Amino acid sequence: MGQKINPLGFRLGTTQSHRSFWFAQTKNFSVGLQEDEKIRNCIKNYVQKNRRISSGFEGIARIGIQKRIDLIQVIIHIGFPNLLIEGQTRGIEELQMNVQKELHSVNRRLNIAITRIEKPYGQPNILAEYIALQLKNRVSFRKSMKKAIELTEQTDTKGIQVQIAGRIDGKEIARVEWIREGRVPLQTIRAKIDHCSYTIRTIYGVLGIKIWIFVNEFGYL
Repeated sequence: MGQKINPLGFRLGTTQSHRSFWFAQTKNFSVGLQEDEKIRNCIKNYVQKNRRISSGFEGIARIGIQKRIDLIQVIIHIGFPNLLIEGQTRGIEELQMNVQKELHSVNRRLNIAITRIEKPYGQPNILAEYIALQLKNRVSFRKSMKKAIELTEQTDTKGIQVQIAGRIDGKEIARVEWIREGRVPLQTIRAKIDHCSYTIRTIYGVLGIKIWIFVNEFGYL
């Protein structure tokens, strides 16, 4: 049997870095982990409620968290900031207040910064949201996968693999469909590969989207 492993965890310390930076004693580790999850969920919920209707999706590539004794620094990497938070200063202040209430943290300050990504369609999370939006609008899964690959080719990536699993097109039997363009060397540790898994709820049931993007390959260490 093939042993599956998350491509990001497999490459930690070589081509990938941690999304959260903080230190805690063993007994407090689970509390810090739950705190990170609360921060990420709160930000995503806020963006979903306040985004423009015409934008269609969130456009959040990843959320980085750095913690100190007196400060929590949150960096949101967004592909389309103008579509999400109108009046950025007011939007960020409101978002900070919402997250602060969720954490119930009095002793630590919270600082949220937004960073724009130059090539958003090179990010697997944004691509997965795009495909999910297409599937919700009853677009053919093959057409939406091919369109996503076309958008990725404009960002100078070396390869992409897209996989959709579930009751595709409302068929009674669940199946897995995938398409690959270029190289995607999952076994090569020095190859930088971005990965995401995304869940979409349709009228037929839950579909799972997985995307692997081969960004670059580093030389021998």
